[in-house]
Amino acid sequence: MDVFSLRNDIIGEYAGYIQSFINIADPCIRESVDGELRNGLLWPEPLLQLNPSFEPGGYIDELIEAGQLHPDCASIFRLKEPGKPDKPLRLHRHQADAVTAANSGDSYVLITGTGSGKSLAYIIPTVNFVLQHGSGQGIRAIIVYPMNALANSQFIELEKFLVRGFPEGNPPVTFRRYTGQETDEERQEILTNPPDILLTNYVMLELLLTRPHEKNIVDAAREKLQFLVLDELHTYRGRQGADVAMLVRRVRDLCANPHLQCVGTSATMAGGGTFVEQQRQIAEVATTLFGTEIKPTRVIGETLRRVTIEYDFDDPTRREQLKNRVETAASTPPTDFAGLAADPLASWIESTFGLESEPSTGRLKRKQPISITGDDGAIHLLSQAVGLPQDQCKNAIQHTLMAGYAALHPDTGFPLFAFRLHQFISRGDTVYASLEEAEERHITTQGQQYVPGDRSRVLLPVAFCRECGQEYYTVRRHTDRDSGEITYRPRHVNEQQTDDDEEAGFLYRNPARPWDEGDIEVMLDRLPEDWLEYRGDQLRIKYASRKRLPRTVNVGPDGREVQSGKEYQFVGVPFAFCLNCGVAYGGRQKSDYGKLASLSSEGRSTATTVLSLSTLRHLRQDEQLKPTARKLLSFTDNRQDASLQAGHFNDFVEVGMLRAALSQAVQHAGPQGITHEVMSQRVFDALALPVELYAVDPTVKFNQRNETDRALREVLAYRIYQDLRRGWRVTSPNLEQCGLLKIEY
Repeated sequence: MDVFSLRNDIIGEYAGYIQSFINIADPCIRESVDGELRNGLLWPEPLLQLNPSFEPGGYIDELIEAGQLHPDCASIFRLKEPGKPDKPLRLHRHQADAVTAANSGDSYVLITGTGSGKSLAYIIPTVNFVLQHGSGQGIRAIIVYPMNALANSQFIELEKFLVRGFPEGNPPVTFRRYTGQETDEERQEILTNPPDILLTNYVMLELLLTRPHEKNIVDAAREKLQFLVLDELHTYRGRQGADVAMLVRRVRDLCANPHLQCVGTSATMAGGGTFVEQQRQIAEVATTLFGTEIKPTRVIGETLRRVTIEYDFDDPTRREQLKNRVETAASTPPTDFAGLAADPLASWIESTFGLESEPSTGRLKRKQPISITGDDGAIHLLSQAVGLPQDQCKNAIQHTLMAGYAALHPDTGFPLFAFRLHQFISRGDTVYASLEEAEERHITTQGQQYVPGDRSRVLLPVAFCRECGQEYYTVRRHTDRDSGEITYRPRHVNEQQTDDDEEAGFLYRNPARPWDEGDIEVMLDRLPEDWLEYRGDQLRIKYASRKRLPRTVNVGPDGREVQSGKEYQFVGVPFAFCLNCGVAYGGRQKSDYGKLASLSSEGRSTATTVLSLSTLRHLRQDEQLKPTARKLLSFTDNRQDASLQAGHFNDFVEVGMLRAALSQAVQHAGPQGITHEVMSQRVFDALALPVELYAVDPTVKFNQRNETDRALREVLAYRIYQDLRRGWRVTSPNLEQCGLLKIEY
């Protein structure tokens, strides 16, 4: 898979989606926004980072021979793949250091990066302890995860080691998950037969200590618990950190084991300074959290090593070799592991994206991710180093990274370069503009109060009519209670609640189509029909609507209402009609979100759904990927957000299927189109859904089948007209709004 092409395709499609509903009439604002979007305002250049290689720490068998592990660990901790012979497991040095720390009886913390095998640093010691003291003697380890997803993932990993290759129902070490997801039968089984290792979360652990009917679990851990593990230690901060710290102390008191070992892991807990300084800082934090001493020497970090040969590119000879490689990178990149490990360009890539030395100690550490492009990107650095065009350098870097991903180590099977591309997607804010003529005003997408360098010119947020793109300043009209001075302050487009001395609204100014209060005939022609009424033969404005009429005000560049200021029309909320194009909204539609747009109109759920669908579509088209690899993993902050996103995704897919079926039905009908009477039947035929997808009983026949199909057709008809209702899906305009469907009335 070419991840760079995948990224460009996904961002290209997402950019097209976002720009499709950013409708801006003013050419100056449009040019400014287009320029910002091209420069990565909402999707900056991706950051690239290499996954490092770790110093080896010996095989499991070697640790057994050294007396550090129980002999049965040899049959448990092996590389087990279905259909292939088992292979011996070699630990990283930090994993072996964790085994040593556990055997010493000390508590310890592991602060290694993502993908470093942190879980084995506590799984191996806990399994080893159970083997040495016998299974079924009580709960020996409680492992606490901040999220159930992590507990579920670790449960699967434990199955690979403790279930695969052993008689069914008779693992050498027992383990269970107790996270609140279990059935009553599973929960009762855990209460009756407590496992050696319990996987849980901090909420369930808190409940275990307080529920009388779960006393068996607490009793099983009393005086038996040896390891209390907190995974993802960095998540326990603030009030939650204080709660967990108190929980740890209660667990230690109830278990009454003076030799209880506390273990923590974190990939992002390390701060600044040297590694020794980080050890001291983290030891202090962990000691506070666990309530027991964590020695700085027991804060275990990752020990890294290079996979390529390190060259000094200040040497003119090496620099010339690097230049030659860049010139030939697209045609002749090395393909074998050894050849690529000695390659000058591969060495430069590892030094740029992968590793750097700690100045005072020479210890290798991960480099901060950097972008490939941009003024501070890798392409610019390489171009300066070898004096070649940036496009050529870009191709050279990408070809060598992909070659490194394909070059596998002959013994471990790991690629020379396993790298990650971090693409950040910003929701965006809005456009800000000063209160001046269109050609003179300052325009920016960076939220600030004043024009840079001039505090006499305020900046106010701007929203745009979704129909015509006319810009409106979104403001709060503030009246000073003492002086009576009126100023206009910034307001979010959806913010309608104000203080007693403020009024939420919009400022309109368009010299090409001004609003003239003095010309009653023109004004009557531009007002919504439901604002007007006939008194005899004379058309006039309804009394109830008069207070909602636009008010002419004069506002200066500083946001104050003064006679010398430029003329604007102030329109109160909710936004009732556009003063430029005349599109009107009913009184029941209170929210202005569907009427006016900003740069952040797409919403987080919609953005996630669009990006996910685009990614999956491209993955499914990639024939180089195995079918099992054409998947997407999405994380959310909590269970509620996950449920919301899942529902949004399903709804998006369902609406897409419905619209596709309607479009197909109309196309098949030809120029005459379809009428209301046959529409639901034609859409039903176009969908061609298998009966088991919509029938409670898929075996229904004859009249029952007809009734089942009729029920689905009625649902389809309702959903179609609901979807065609104008304006309720702001970021997903219907087929008629997109010009793909014409409806005659």
